[in-house]
Parts: sequence; structure tokens; C-alpha cells
Amino acid sequence: MIHIVFNEADVEVLRKAIELDESLQGEVVQIRDDYAVGPLVNLYVGEGIEARKTWWQEVLSGGGQDGKVNDGSVDDYTTVAGLVGTMRRNPDEIIWIWAAQNKHDVSGYYWLLYYMKEFQGRVFILYLNNLPFINEKGQIFYPTWLHTIQPKEFLKAKKLARLVTLSEFEVDPDEWTRLSNEHKGVRILEGGKKLVQYDYDFYDADLKKYITKDWQKAGKIISQFLSKNKHTTGDMYLLWRLKLLIAGGAYDVQGDVGGMKDFEVKTKASVTETVNE
Repeated sequence: MIHIVFNEADVEVLRKAIELDESLQGEVVQIRDDYAVGPLVNLYVGEGIEARKTWWQEVLSGGGQDGKVNDGSVDDYTTVAGLVGTMRRNPDEIIWIWAAQNKHDVSGYYWLLYYMKEFQGRVFILYLNNLPFINEKGQIFYPTWLHTIQPKEFLKAKKLARLVTLSEFEVDPDEWTRLSNEHKGVRILEGGKKLVQYDYDFYDADLKKYITKDWQKAGKIISQFLSKNKHTTGDMYLLWRLKLLIAGGAYDVQGDVGGMKDFEVKTKASVTETVNE
């Protein structure tokens, strides 16, 4: 059994769940890229792969994570090649795809499905969509991220495993192709597995709300956005958008516009003139 998740925090909690139930025994594999943002066109051929890689280099430039694009730490294509090889060599092997109800997991699922079609009948999905769980305080909640579920609660979640149907293998990749051809940069989960798309500046208007008349570190602005905003995304994407807003000249900035701790931002001071009559 191979378990696939889409967030680093999910890896640890699922491994803890496996320790509690031998029937879940298997390798945990993470798909690392965030397919809820960025270009999607031709992601299964070299041209599209390189275009997305170039885009990520722009997003991460100067943010302290530049090297991630080329150091192999985020290489889903190598990861999926290993999965395909394992499945071909071992006809009894099965895959469980774990996804919670968030745009990141659902986008990752859509991207992954292209490589799984030849293994139809051996690929299962556990989509925790609007399902209640018990948190550490004994209260019922509806998780939007796998890692917020207690390991022991995963033992109930395993009952939700079902085969990805032939129909899904036919319809879902078509939906992903349609989304890819819209040339949008931001994907939001509307419900179920339905993703809607917006332009790259989707988060800008809300990000601006956290820029005040007082100097604030970029990291503080982004932290407030992530803790208060309804729709959120990765901090590096937000840092990129903040830099673009600054480049537009609408805000005052001091420091080296690089990492989140390197510079401060505030609204432009209004200039008033007093006319003495």
C-alpha cells in the first residue's frame, strides 16, 4: 500500500495513524508542488514543465527559497515516475490518495490522476469532504486539512476508501485540461471537487487591507492576511504579490525588498498644503 498526500504536515500525522493500525502499513509519499496557483498549460510535457518552473523561479526570487526550484526538493515528476515504476513492477500494489476539502489537495489530485489511469482498479481515493471528526478537545469539527485530524481519527477515515471510478478517470482529467486552458493563475475550491479560477492578482485587494499607515515588516502583513482572510494561499506567493504591489509605486518601502524580514511597507503619507490667507 502506498499513501499519497499533498502537504508536509500530513506525512507525519498519517505515519502516526499507521503506527496505530497495521492494516494501513505502507509508504507515505508527498506531492509537493502547489497546483492551486500558477500556470497549468502542458504540464505533462517538457515545455509546460519548464514554463511552470520558470514561473516559480520568479515567485521565489529573493525570498530565501530560490534554490528550491533547482535543488530537487520539489520534483513531483521524479516522485510520480517512482510511483509508476513501483506499480508496474508490483501488480498487487495499491495506492490510496488522501485529500481534504481544500484547493491545494484537490488541485494536486487532478494533476496526479493523469499518471494513475493505467492502474484503474488499484487506485483508491479518500476524500474527506464535509465529514465530521473529533478534535483534541472532544468537539466535532469539519477539517479542511488532513493534518488537523488526530491520528486515531484516521482509523475511522480509512473506511471511506473507495476506488477511483473509470468515469472519474475519464471526466476529471478533461476538467483539469479545461482549467489549464483558461490560463488563470489562482484556483479556489467552490465545493466538492469543483475548482473555479481567477487571475494572478486575486489576493491583491485583500492583501492591501493589511498595509497600514505604520511601518510593518512584510512578514507581519502576510501573517495577518493568513490568519484573518477567508481565502489564503502560500506565504511565498503572497510575498511575490506584495513585491509587485510595491513595484507599482503605491506604497512606501524601506529596506532590501527580498525576504519577509528584510523590508517594511506602509501606505504613502498624504501630502497636505496649508494656505495662509
